[in-house]
Amino acid sequence: MNQNYIVVADGLRARFFTLQDTPFPEMESGPNLTEVSDLVNSDREQDMWSERKSGRNRSSVSGAAHGYDDHRSQHEEEFVRRFARSIAEEARRLTNGHGANELVLVAQKKTLGHLRNELNGRIRSDVQIRELAKDLSKLSPLEIHAHLAKEKLVPERRSPGER
Repeated sequence: MNQNYIVVADGLRARFFTLQDTPFPEMESGPNLTEVSDLVNSDREQDMWSERKSGRNRSSVSGAAHGYDDHRSQHEEEFVRRFARSIAEEARRLTNGHGANELVLVAQKKTLGHLRNELNGRIRSDVQIRELAKDLSKLSPLEIHAHLAKEKLVPERRSPGER
C-alpha cells in the first residue's frame, strides 16, 4: 500500500495517522487508520486570560466601566499560527523520513489555512497534499476513517476476505 499520512487537527491537538494493511486480510478488516504521533498545543492548553470577556474592566463605584482592547484575538491567532508551524514540522519529519506519497490534512478552515502556509516548501514536491475543512479531532480512528472514505480521501475498509 502507498505510504499515506493523515493529519487531524484542531486548535488544541494534532493527531498523525497512517494507513496500515492488516497482516491477515482474509481474517481481518482493513486497512486500518493507525495513530503514529500526536502534538498538544501547550499555548492554548492553559487558561491565560483572567477575564472571560475581552475589553471590559470592572466598574468603579460610580458605575462606569473602563473599556480597553487586550488584543486577545491577535494573541490567539498567533497561538494557532505557532501550533500550525509545529504540526507542519512533524508532518515534514514523517513524510520526508518515511517516503510518503500522500498527506491528507483535516482541520477547521482557519487552522487549515495556517497549515497550508506553514507546509509551503517543507514537504517534498512529489507528496500529494489533499485537504478536508472539517473538525474530526474528537472522533475515534474508525470514525475518522469512515468520514475520510466517504470523502474519497482514503480507501474504504474492506471486510475479511474481500480483497
